[in-house]
Amino acid sequence: MSTTLLETRGLTKRFGGAQVINGIDFEVSEGELRCVIGPNGAGKSTFFKLITGEHRPTHGSIAFLGRDLTHVQPHERIRMGMSIKFQIPGVFPELTVRQHLQLGLHRAKDDSVATLDRLLEQFMLQKEEHMPAGKLSHGKKQWLEIAMAVSLKPVLLFLDEPVAGMSVEETHATGELIMRLREDGLTIMAVEHDMTFVKQVASRVTVLHGGRLFADGPLEEILARDDVAEIYLGKRK
Repeated sequence: MSTTLLETRGLTKRFGGAQVINGIDFEVSEGELRCVIGPNGAGKSTFFKLITGEHRPTHGSIAFLGRDLTHVQPHERIRMGMSIKFQIPGVFPELTVRQHLQLGLHRAKDDSVATLDRLLEQFMLQKEEHMPAGKLSHGKKQWLEIAMAVSLKPVLLFLDEPVAGMSVEETHATGELIMRLREDGLTIMAVEHDMTFVKQVASRVTVLHGGRLFADGPLEEILARDDVAEIYLGKRK
């Protein structure tokens, strides 16, 4: 049986009088590549921020590797084995690609040149290794951010809309890159709205709608459901 890495029970978040997340029970198992999807306003971003520690839940619990995370600070979650790639690239424009990766590897206590070179090759950044990150294309900035997250050697990698703003070609290449990470044994959770990407990579899909867990299961089963199609078309309230 696979090990449960991440678990939420009754996870709820209110902002003032608005209940944005409503009683979500959710699990991610070791080795999964899970995509969390849903229409705009479904609560995806808030759910992500609750798990990563940016928001505190109003009710419910979050556990990682069997430890209650509900009141654990974000930096402590990273120390425990979570790593996060946010939607908007947060690179340092004046630092080179190589310097960015050196920062992550140093934090992971791995200053090996071989490891750094392997990351450059894995994320298709060899030609840009001495280029200031501010001069990278949008797609390559996203790849650098993912590489930085991977450089921390996480147990569970979170990706917040990893293909936002990418071309069709970049999206496909990113999907292939992420599938290779999974093949290497990394557990991945991606919050994404690009269904082409989701169909390319996901083994299991969780659908949020109105702050609730609307559907959860294997990709083919979820995409075949009429009610899932309806909420994306805006017909279901």
